[in-house]
Amino acid sequence: MSIARFASPILLLVFLVLGTAPSAIAAPEPDPVPRRWQLDVKPGDLRITVVQTKDGPQTYYYMTYLVTNNSGEDVYFAPTFQLYTPDDGQIYRSGRGIPSEVTDHVLAEVDNELVQDDIRVQGPLLQGREYAREGVAIWPAMNLTVDEIMIFATGFSGETKRIVRPDNGEEYLLRKTLMLRYSTPGDINPRRRDPIDPVGDGRWILR
Repeated sequence: MSIARFASPILLLVFLVLGTAPSAIAAPEPDPVPRRWQLDVKPGDLRITVVQTKDGPQTYYYMTYLVTNNSGEDVYFAPTFQLYTPDDGQIYRSGRGIPSEVTDHVLAEVDNELVQDDIRVQGPLLQGREYAREGVAIWPAMNLTVDEIMIFATGFSGETKRIVRPDNGEEYLLRKTLMLRYSTPGDINPRRRDPIDPVGDGRWILR
């Protein structure tokens, strides 16, 4: 059975990036030198927290980041962060379905008045370090037994590329994306205070 024929677009691209898809399909790569605008992004630590909600204690991942526009042009900043757990194939978009009390809890835990949530961080981003913006991405932690976590961050580059899947002829628009990986072997303690261990420094891909 061909992985390429039955995998969803996101899973196929993960297979390609990690080198686990059939060798007949080449992983698309970003241009070696950016040809369109690109922002400087500095991810913070990936952490986990427990929040007391009306439905009882709930567990969430969160990650802060710093973004600076040194691209040579003003841009509209609207980032998207997706958290993917390869063990169970689940994908979570930051901010989606996150109650306001959870956001308030995370912001209080971060304890930095400059950090903004998914909505407030959006908007025109002017050039220069003095206009740098800090944000936080939040996801539900539904499975604490996964061995790896991957985060895909888009909205930090204007580079795109159209590809056609050779197995079915479907066309997709790929965007330059920052991929971050984290190692979580064994059960994750939801009350751990130290950050989750990263694997490398991150990598730009097309997704």
